[in-house]
Parts: sequence; C-alpha cells; structure tokens
Amino acid sequence: MVGNVLEWYDFSIYGFFALQIGATFFNTGDRISETLSAFGVFAMGFLTRPLGSVIFGHIGDRHGRTTALTISIVGMAVTTVAMGLLPGYATIGIAAPILLTVLRMLQGVATGGEAAIAGVFLIENAPRGRRALSGAIGGVGTGLGVQAASFAAFALAANLSPQELTEWGWRIPFLFGVVAGIGGFWVRYELRDMPDLAVKSTTTPIVELFRNHLPLLNRITALACFTVIGFQAAFIYIADWLQTVDGISPVHAYKINSISMLMTTPVSLFCGWLADLWGRRLLMLFGAGLAVVGAVPFFWLMHHDSIAMIYLGQAGFVLAIGVQFGVMHALMVETTPEDIRCTTLAVGNNIAWTVLGSATPLVATWLVYRTADDLSPAYLIAGAAAITFAALLATKENFKREIGR
Repeated sequence: MVGNVLEWYDFSIYGFFALQIGATFFNTGDRISETLSAFGVFAMGFLTRPLGSVIFGHIGDRHGRTTALTISIVGMAVTTVAMGLLPGYATIGIAAPILLTVLRMLQGVATGGEAAIAGVFLIENAPRGRRALSGAIGGVGTGLGVQAASFAAFALAANLSPQELTEWGWRIPFLFGVVAGIGGFWVRYELRDMPDLAVKSTTTPIVELFRNHLPLLNRITALACFTVIGFQAAFIYIADWLQTVDGISPVHAYKINSISMLMTTPVSLFCGWLADLWGRRLLMLFGAGLAVVGAVPFFWLMHHDSIAMIYLGQAGFVLAIGVQFGVMHALMVETTPEDIRCTTLAVGNNIAWTVLGSATPLVATWLVYRTADDLSPAYLIAGAAAITFAALLATKENFKREIGR
C-alpha cells in the first residue's frame, strides 16, 4: 500500500498545482494556455506508463512481485524530487518545459506497474475469504496518496499568498517525495521473505498476452475505464474546475476535494469487505450504474454557490468511485491466469490510463472552454461508466474459486 500512496501522491500533486506549474514553466501570460500546457505535460506521464507496465510486468511475472515493486518505488521518488528542484522558464528558458516533460515521462515508466502489481501481491497473499478486502486495502493507497496531495495543496494555499504559491510554494510537496521514497523502499525491502510467485517460462509474458489473451486484455481495460476517467475528472481536474468555473478560492477548492477524497477510504474498505460476502460484480454494477445516471446531476449540484450542495455532488462520486477502488482489483486478479497476471493487469490498466485517463483533465478543460457548458466533464464520466458496466456484464464471477499463488 505504501507504494500506491507514493505513486498517487506523486501523480496527483502535479494535477493540483497545474495552475502554478503552468505559470512557472510556460509563462505565456494567458491562464488558459498555461493550464492547457501544464495538463499536456501531465498527460505525457501517462503515455509512458504502458512501457513501464511491460517492463515491470515482466519482472513481476518472471522474477517476483517484490523485486518489481522495489525498483519502481525508487524511480518514482527520484523523478518527483527532480521535478521539485527543476528551474523554471524564467531561469533556463525553453529547457525548463522540455526537462519537465522528460521527467514526467520517466515518472510514468516508474509508476507503470506499481498499482497493479501491488494489488496482485496483496490479493495472492490474502487470507481465505479476504481477497477483496486485501485488494481494497491496496486500493485505499490510491485514495490516501491523492488525499495526501490534496491536503498538502490545501495547507500551502491556506498559509501562502497566491504569489508565493506560484513562485516557490508548489515545489515543497514535490521535495517531500524523498522522505516517502525512503520509507517505501524500506517497507518493500522488509517484504523480501514473504511468499512471492515467479513463474518460470520460456515465453515472454507480453508475447503470451497478445498472442493468446487479447479478449482478456480488452476486458481488463474496459473494467478500468470508469475508475480512470471518473477519478481524473472528479478528484483531480475538479480542483481546477471549482476555481475556474465556480470561482471558488484555491484554499476552499482544495479543502472540498481533500474531505471528499478522505471519505473514499471507508467506502472502499466497506465495499471490499462486502464483496467477500456477496461477490464482486453486483457491487461494481451498482457503482458504474450510479455514475451513468448520476454524473450530470452530481456536477449540477457542484455548480452552485452553496458549499453543502458542492459536498453533496462530490458525495455521489465518492460512493460510485469508492466501490470500484474497493472491489475492482480482486475481480481482475481472479479472472487472470497467474503466469501472465502482473503483465495483464499492468498493461490493461495502463492502456486505460494512457488512452483515457491521461487526456481527461485536458479534454475536460477544453470542453468547458469550447462548448461553454460547465457540466460537460460529466458526460465523459457517464460514458466511461457505461463502458465499464458493459464489461462487467461480460465478466464471470470467480470470487469463490482458489487462485494460483
């Protein structure tokens, strides 16, 4: 779980400070242009995640889960700290956005297999009848990472002026990555004596996946679709949306987002516990279905001056997405052969993050600007939830079956 926390802390902190990063590294004088440029670099980190999923998926399937996880956490920490130390456009000119893009791409490689392989490791070593709950604990790391990033943004916005936040304040949470990285490496090192599946085979996992299991890969990607777009739109992009569309101050926007993300943790854990009793598909169908019919109303609620209405809209997404965080990992592991499990889940999830998740904040920003429809990001979420709903209908329930480990 520690690695998941660091992964999503690293990735989310960039999204929360997109306005400040845009002003630092692009400096065009136009807020929309700077924000779009910053989110464009944000997307580049996702474009390299599939490469990382192939690399670390292979290591996890053939050399052990803990080996892959230990290497990835070091890469995440190094690239995050480097971004915090990188001089801006005013200091080194055009080299600043170029180097920022390179670091973001390297960070994407390092995080490519982290969440999927960590979930595989937890679920394979889970006690009987507790696989979904164990997967939910790993999934909670995602929420905790985003919460940590959101609280960091809130604390800085509350104690620094907007100018100080832009000039140097945004760098502080990036530099904190070194502490989290050292702690995460130590935890991973201590896991070296736990049971760790590594299948010996002459076939490369990625070759086996594309040669014999392409329908499975497509289904895994579709299952992740709603979680990816919903998370990016409702918990990352929303901080910028609340500021630019609703006119809320940064400190209040980060506070709302922080509290909302905090509530995903008990929802995810409860749904993981419930899934071990009732199964996976029913709960995930409920979450995806709720988003299909509720995305637009939830955004409509947030498009009000009332703080209570905004929280109510966010609560809908907390419930719908929290279900996915709590249940999805177990369902995916249980439907995937053990000899290609790390590669399949890492590649499938990262295709979703690359093709869909990477562009979500950018597309949402563009949609609001071009259509003048402040609720347009909700349509992205509803469409993604519909895809996941269809994939769930085509997925068998295997929660009572033993899995290889």
